[in-house]
Parts: sequence; structure tokens; C-alpha cells
Amino acid sequence: MQEVIRQLQKEFSDTVSWFKSEVSSLRTGRATPALVEDLEVEYYGARSPLKHIASLSTPDPRTILIQPWDKNALDTIAKAIESSSLNLRPIADKDSIRLSLPTLTEERRYDLIKILRAKAEEARIRSRHAKDEAWKNIQEREKAKEMGEDEKFRAKEQLQKEIDRFNEQIGKIEGEKEKEILEK
Repeated sequence: MQEVIRQLQKEFSDTVSWFKSEVSSLRTGRATPALVEDLEVEYYGARSPLKHIASLSTPDPRTILIQPWDKNALDTIAKAIESSSLNLRPIADKDSIRLSLPTLTEERRYDLIKILRAKAEEARIRSRHAKDEAWKNIQEREKAKEMGEDEKFRAKEQLQKEIDRFNEQIGKIEGEKEKEILEK
């Protein structure tokens, strides 16, 4: 039974990590390197994440500064940013690129909240699938006489506690991000 619970906890942990990375890429009007760090850039014939070919920083709350390690990559990074769905216009200097984030409109804020809620629901769906798999595994073990009925119901209670803890984590992350989106 403990093996099943440990596997479930690992899947929940992976889902929380996935959700955090998805949420970090939502643009809130505040500059964060997470917004562009995974952007794919064509670099010497290979596609590489931006964080692998440049240094990313935020000198102020509305600006992202990108400093490529190879100055020849400036144009390809700028093109990748322009063709992305971020709707940002890069400003190329001699050896860096600046991205200025405009303030968000009220409509855009609510669109971002809808996206956030959809991602949270996707995380919850993933957790339900993992819980269902764990429950099937426990039921099969009980049918195979590897555990008793009492142990099966204790496992079911433990599964519910784990899913409640997971949903609490997702809700907390979702609430913090929603608050961040609504800040002006």
C-alpha cells in the first residue's frame, strides 16, 4: 500500500511542478525571466531555449534584459521574440536586448485569469487520473488477496487525504497568481 501512495505522491509532485512552470509563464505585467526563458531560439542550426544561450535579468519591474553570451545571436533572439505569442517588441542595443512590458488592460487581466483557471483544472484532472490509477491498483491487490478489506479502506482514506493536500497546494498557487494578475 505504501508503494502505491509513494507513487501517487511522486505524480502529484510532478504535477505541481508542471503547474508552477505553466503559471510562471503567464504575463502579469511584472517582468520575470520565466516569461521568456524557455522560448526556443534557432542557434547555429539547432533550437535551444533562450536560457541556454543568454543571461536573463530584470533591472526594473517592467523590463527584461537579455544578454546573449554570443553577440552574433542578437538578431536570432530578437526574431524569435517577435515571432512568439508574447506580443513583445524587442529593443536591441549593442550587446543586449530589452523587453518592455506594457501595463495590462482590465480585459487582458480577466483573460489571464481564465487561462490560469484552465491550467489549474488541468492539474486537478491529472491528479484525479493518478488517484484513479492508484485506487485500481489497490482494488486489484485486494482481489488478489495481497491486502485485506480493512487495509483497502484505510488506503482509500489515505488516497483522499493526499488528493485533498494536493488540491490545497494547487489552490494556493492559483490564488497567489490570481492576486498577482489583478495587482496594478
